[in-house]
Amino acid sequence: MAPSVEDTRIATEPASKKAKPNPTSDPLVYDIHHQKFISDSLPSTASAWIERARQVSEIFAQDAAARDIENKSPRAEVSLLKSSGLLKVLGPKEVGGGGQDWEVAYKVIREVAKGDGSLGMLLGYHLLWSTTANVVGTDEQKARIQKLILENNYFVGGAVNPRDNDLKITEEGDYLVFDGFKNFNTGGVVSDLTVLEGVYAETEHHIFAFVPTAQPGIEFAHNWNNVGLRLTESGSVHINKIQVPCIPQHSFCKPPPPTIQLVFSNFYLGIAQGSLSFAAKYTTTSTRAWPYGGDNKASPTEEFYILERYGNFFAHLRAAETLADRAGKEIADVYRKHGEKRTVSERERGEVAEWVASTKIVTTDTALRVTAGVFEVTGSRATGRKVGLDRFWRDVRTHTLHDPVAYKNREVGEYVLLDKVPEPTWYT
Repeated sequence: MAPSVEDTRIATEPASKKAKPNPTSDPLVYDIHHQKFISDSLPSTASAWIERARQVSEIFAQDAAARDIENKSPRAEVSLLKSSGLLKVLGPKEVGGGGQDWEVAYKVIREVAKGDGSLGMLLGYHLLWSTTANVVGTDEQKARIQKLILENNYFVGGAVNPRDNDLKITEEGDYLVFDGFKNFNTGGVVSDLTVLEGVYAETEHHIFAFVPTAQPGIEFAHNWNNVGLRLTESGSVHINKIQVPCIPQHSFCKPPPPTIQLVFSNFYLGIAQGSLSFAAKYTTTSTRAWPYGGDNKASPTEEFYILERYGNFFAHLRAAETLADRAGKEIADVYRKHGEKRTVSERERGEVAEWVASTKIVTTDTALRVTAGVFEVTGSRATGRKVGLDRFWRDVRTHTLHDPVAYKNREVGEYVLLDKVPEPTWYT
C-alpha cells in the first residue's frame, strides 16, 4: 500500500502507440441535477441514502437504452455519482463521508443498478476499492487515503484481478515498481485514482497501491466492447514501471472478508428488479393481448399467463432481496464486531461466506431467469434495439461469468453435508 498518492513517482519512458478511446459523455447534461444534489447536501440517515440512490437511478433509467447503444465513456454519469454524494456513503463523517455501513451500501448499489447496471457496477467497485486501505493497510494509511478520497470526491478505479498474475512487483531502492498487464481494469478510464494489485517478485504475496490515474505509466487499451455492462470501461491496461514508495515491512495481503461477492449479488439483483419494472411499464402501455387463445381478453393485464409470470418473477425477486439483505447484515455485523482488523476467526468468516455464497447462487439464477423471461410477457416488439429491454439480460449474463457459480454451489454443498467452511481465497 502506497504511503501517499502525492509521493508516487512514475517512469518517463515514451508511451507506446495508444488505441483510440471512446467518445465521452458530457457532465453538463446533468447540470440541473448536479445543482440540486449539491444544494441538498449529503443524506444523514440510512433511508435518506437509499432514497438518494433511487433518485439517481431514475435519472439514469431515462436514457439508459440510448446510452448503451452510443457506448460513450461514462464521464457524465460518474460526475452524477459524485455530485449526488453516493461515492461517499461509506466514508467516515469526520472527513466528509456518509458514515454508513455495508448493509446500507449494498442497498444503494442495488438501487442504482435498477436504472443502469453499468453504473451500479461502477459504484460497487468504487466502494470496494476506496475502502481497500481500511482492510489491508495500516491505521495511518487508512486515515490518509480515506481523507484524500473523500475530501477530493475522487472516483476510484482498479486494475485488480488476483487470477491475472501478469502484473509484477519488484523493489528498486526506496521504491516498489509495478510493471506488467491486466486483462480487466474496471472504471479506470474515468477514474481519478487507480488501485494497482500485483504479486511481489518470486513470491505469491499480493500488494495493493493507490496511484493517480492520469499518468503516462498507465496505458488503457480501450478495448472493452462486450455484450453487456458496456459503460463500465472494463478493458485491459498496461502498467509501465510505476514507482510507489516502499513501506517498512511490506504489507503482503491475504484474502479479505467476502465483501466483494455480495457487491456482485446486489447489482445482479438490482438489474433484475429494474428489468421487471421496465417490462411492467411496457406490458401495461405497449403489449397487446393475444387474440387466438380461445379465452380472449381485452388487455394483456387480464391474461392468465402474463399475470402468472409477473407474480412468479416478483416472488422470486422478493425472496432474493430478503436473502441479500440478510447476508448484508451478516457482513455488517462482522465489521461492527471486529472493525476492519483481521481478528475474525476462520469459522466466523466461513459462516458469513456461506451466506454470501448462497446469495450469489440465488441472485445469479434468479437474475438470469427474470431478465430472459420478461420477453415472454412483453412480446416480440419488445426485442427492438431502441426499446432496450435486452440490456438487462446482457448486463447480468456478462458479469455472472466473473467466477463460476458452480463452485459456489459446491461450496455450499460441502457446508451442508460436511460442515466445512470454505478456505479463504480471493473469490470467497
